[in-house]
Amino acid sequence: MAKTNDFTKMMQDMMASFPVDNAAMQEAFKTQAALAEKMSKVALEAAEKSTEITAKWTKDALAKLGDVTKAKHDAAEYTKAATDFASAAAEMAAENMAAFAEVAKKVQMETVELMLAAGKDLSEDATAAVKKATAEVTTVAKKVATAAK
Repeated sequence: MAKTNDFTKMMQDMMASFPVDNAAMQEAFKTQAALAEKMSKVALEAAEKSTEITAKWTKDALAKLGDVTKAKHDAAEYTKAATDFASAAAEMAAENMAAFAEVAKKVQMETVELMLAAGKDLSEDATAAVKKATAEVTTVAKKVATAAK
């Protein structure tokens, strides 16, 4: 019966031969965690502002609707109240949609700024890691070349 090879030792040896800088891995994790924290803050602030806009819009709409529900002496007054409410509702919708657009614009600008900063940080980290790895590989290559002589 054929025996399957145990590749565990070979994989361990292979992975051990790759230099891994634990400090660089930790730094990369910290950088990613900081970015996630900043992105979460942007999202939470946007959610809070959106909730404030929605609450104000609802409160204003209910106040305007109160005028419509009041008893009137003349039937024409009901038509006028409904028309006034529709006009006010359209105006409120335009104002609040503009407010939501401002929130979205702010989120977009802050996100772009964070991503650009993160890209710069990652580029710097990657450059430092490559330089360190190159130095380590060069040292190992010199040792191998010296030992081969």
